[in-house]
Amino acid sequence: MTAMFGYVYGISPTYWLFILPGFLLGLYAQFRLSATYNKYMRIGLASGMSGAEAARTILDRAGLEEMPVEVVPGHLTDHYDPLKKALFLSEENYHGRSIAAVGVAAHEAGHALQHKAAYAPLHIRMAMVPVTNFATQASAFIFLLGMFMGLLKIALAAVVIYGVITVFQLITLPVEYDASRRAKEQLVSLGIVQRTESGAVSSVLNAAALTYVAAMVSSLLTLLYWMSLLRGNDRNR
Repeated sequence: MTAMFGYVYGISPTYWLFILPGFLLGLYAQFRLSATYNKYMRIGLASGMSGAEAARTILDRAGLEEMPVEVVPGHLTDHYDPLKKALFLSEENYHGRSIAAVGVAAHEAGHALQHKAAYAPLHIRMAMVPVTNFATQASAFIFLLGMFMGLLKIALAAVVIYGVITVFQLITLPVEYDASRRAKEQLVSLGIVQRTESGAVSSVLNAAALTYVAAMVSSLLTLLYWMSLLRGNDRNR
């Protein structure tokens, strides 16, 4: 029990080995996104379109004229809601006429195109949302409870539950990269973005995608750390 208590509440070199790389990658991803987004928020498009206009154009061309494009408060709170079948853009990207604003808006429109095309990874991710929300809220508590009480089967169950989060993060990657691919194709083909501007749009979308990579890596490393704690405590029994 003493060894177990130390594993749970102490900070060992093993902890830093597993957790620190994901933490640092997350910091770098956020820094890169902020720097890239802020840089291209100051650069306007030759077409002069706003984020809302670009999203509307992409949706209309895809036959999604009835899908609303609405404003939502906050910074980089842009998202596509598959249940409401609506696009929500932050004020700066809804009204903004910059490369960054149009790139982000087009990316969210890309998710709508995925939904229309029945893109399998998107539907898998949508189906996983309820269980992932539960796993996010409950897994750490169940794991700590199992470790503290010496009930390794409970702790193992928590590891399996947390694994759902890792799978969700993994499935998110193709969803996000494919949405960016669709966005860039539509922006160029519809003349919203000139080919000379497409590299800048890619920089914004790639920086955003890196945050999802960092989240997946962090989740995977946390899962491996929990598994290492289980193995260590199983040997000490």
